[in-house]
Amino acid sequence: MYDANQEQTSTPFFSQPIAERIWNAKYRYNTAGEVLDNSVQDTWERVARGLASIEAPSDQPATRAAFVNAMQNFKVLPGGRILSGCGTNRNVTLSNTFVMRTIPDSVDGIMDTLKDAALTMQMGGGIGFDFSTIRPTGTHVRGLDCLAAGPLAAMDIFDVTCKMIVKGMGRGAMMATMRCDHPDIEAFIVAKSDRSRLRNFNLSVMVTDAFMDAVAEDTTWNLVWDGTVMRRLRARDLWNNIMKQTYAAAEPGVLFIDRINAQNPLRYLETISATNSCAEQPLPPYGTCPLASVNLAQLVLSPFTPDARLDVAQLRNLVRVAVRMLDNTLDVSRYALDAQWEQAQNQRRIGVGVTGVADAIAMLGARYGSSKSVFLLGSWMQTIQNAAYQASALLAKERGVFPSYNADAHLAGPSIQNLDPDVRELVRKHGLRNGTLTTIAPTGTTSMFAGNVSSGIEPIFSTSFSRVVTNPGGSKSSERVMDYAAWQFSQMHGADTPLPDNFVTAADLSPQDHVAMQAAAQKWVDSGISKTVNCPENIAFDEFKTIYHEAYDAGCKGCTTYRPNNVTGSVLSV
Repeated sequence: MYDANQEQTSTPFFSQPIAERIWNAKYRYNTAGEVLDNSVQDTWERVARGLASIEAPSDQPATRAAFVNAMQNFKVLPGGRILSGCGTNRNVTLSNTFVMRTIPDSVDGIMDTLKDAALTMQMGGGIGFDFSTIRPTGTHVRGLDCLAAGPLAAMDIFDVTCKMIVKGMGRGAMMATMRCDHPDIEAFIVAKSDRSRLRNFNLSVMVTDAFMDAVAEDTTWNLVWDGTVMRRLRARDLWNNIMKQTYAAAEPGVLFIDRINAQNPLRYLETISATNSCAEQPLPPYGTCPLASVNLAQLVLSPFTPDARLDVAQLRNLVRVAVRMLDNTLDVSRYALDAQWEQAQNQRRIGVGVTGVADAIAMLGARYGSSKSVFLLGSWMQTIQNAAYQASALLAKERGVFPSYNADAHLAGPSIQNLDPDVRELVRKHGLRNGTLTTIAPTGTTSMFAGNVSSGIEPIFSTSFSRVVTNPGGSKSSERVMDYAAWQFSQMHGADTPLPDNFVTAADLSPQDHVAMQAAAQKWVDSGISKTVNCPENIAFDEFKTIYHEAYDAGCKGCTTYRPNNVTGSVLSV
C-alpha cells in the first residue's frame, strides 16, 4: 500500500521568510506559553503520531514513518486544520469543510441552526448553508399573523454571529447558496452591493439545467415557493442580473447544481444543495470532509531541463498514503455536533487534491493553459483518481466499506466508470472505504508554508509579489514573496538569469485558459474545484458572460470569476 521504508530526507530549511512566519503563526504547536514544536520536523511528527494513533499498536511505528515521510519536503500538505490541531490538546476539528442542516422555515429552526453553526465555527470549521428553504420576504406567516422577513434577514444574523465567534478568520468563513427559482433570488444576487453587509459570507447561486435551457431559449422563468408560482420573469434578465453583479464585484459565484448532484458518487443517498465556504466540497446536511493536497512542484525530476518529468510512481505512493491519513483523520477528529460525527462515519468522505500545479507545469517547460498543460493536468488527475480509489478499495478490504455503501448504486456512478479496468475490478471486489475521495481545494496558506508553491490548480499569480499578512495582535504588514518555481530557477541559474518564456502568470492568461484547466481536472475529481477565472479589467461585458456558458459546456460544476474592480480588494499585489 505504501513504502514505509523509503529513505527520509532531512528537514528542509524554509526557502522564504514568509514560510517560517506562517508556520509560527498557524501550524507550530504552542500552549500555555510553552513551545512544543521546535522545528517543522516536530510538527510533522506530531501530526503523524496523532493520525497513526488509531492503528494497531504493532502497526503504529511504520505508519507514523510513512506519514512523516509523505509530509517531509512538503510533498503532502494536510489541510490547515490537521496541521495545526492534530496531536494537540486543542478542542478543534480537523476537518476543513462543513455544510449545516437543512434550515427549517421557522424561528426555532433558524436559531437552532445558528447555534449549531456557532459551535462548528468555534471549533474551526468553515461552513455552508442553503437559504432556499426559508420563505420569501413578505409572505404571510400564519402562526404569527405577520409578514416574513425572508432569507436575507436570517443571513444577516448568521453574519453577525460569525463575526463574533471567529474574529480574525476574515471574509469567506461561510457560504450561502440559493436556488435560481427562489422568489428572493434577485435580492440575494445583489445583497453584497452594500459593502458593509454579509462580509463573512461567500454567495453562490444554484443554477439548474432547466434554467440554463431557459436562458438559451430566451423563455420566461418561474420563481416558486411551496409549489406556487410567485412571479415570472425573463430568464435572460435574471441571468444578466447575476452576470452584472459578478462582473462588478466578483460575486455571486455560480453552481451548476444538477451536474453536482448527477455526478455525486453518493447521489443514491442524498440531494446536495450547498457547499463549504470555498465551494470545492459540495456536501449534504451535516456533511464534512478533511482535506490534503499532494504538492506536484516537489515531484518534478530534472526541472528546467529537456529531461524534466513528474515522478508518477512517487505520486501514486503519496496519494495512497494521503488516503490513509485522511481516513484516519475522520476517526481522530473532534466534531461540534453528534450529527456531524455520524455523517462522517457513515459516508467517510475525504478529499485528496493537488497544489503546485502551475509551478510543476513551468518546471516541465510547458505554458499554463496550453494544450500540453491541459493534457498534463488531466493525466496527473487521472493518476491521482485511480491511485485514490485503489487505496480506498484496499482499505475497505482491511477495515470494511463505509457503512452507507451500496455496491450496485455506487458502481454505476461516473466516478467508477471512468476508472482504469483493474482499479474498477478492485472496487467491485472489495468495495470502498470512502464515499468520495478527491477534491481540489484552495491552498493559499499551506502553499505559502511550502515555500510559496502555486495554489491548487491556479496559475502562478506573479513571480514576485507583496502579500499582506496579519501579525499577532491583528496588525497588518506587507511581505515580499517569490514564486517557488521562479525561486528554484534563480537558485539553479542565478538571480539575474531571465525566466524562460513559458513562465506565465495570471495576468498573461485568457479566461478560456482558466476554464480549460478547470475542466481538464474536473473529469477526474469526485467533488468540486476551487478555481477563480481571472479576467482583465477591460473585458467587455458580453465577452465576460460567455465565460460561464463555456464553463457549463466544458463540464465544470461551477464558475467563479474575478475582474479587478472598485468593490473587492486583494491580499496580493504585484
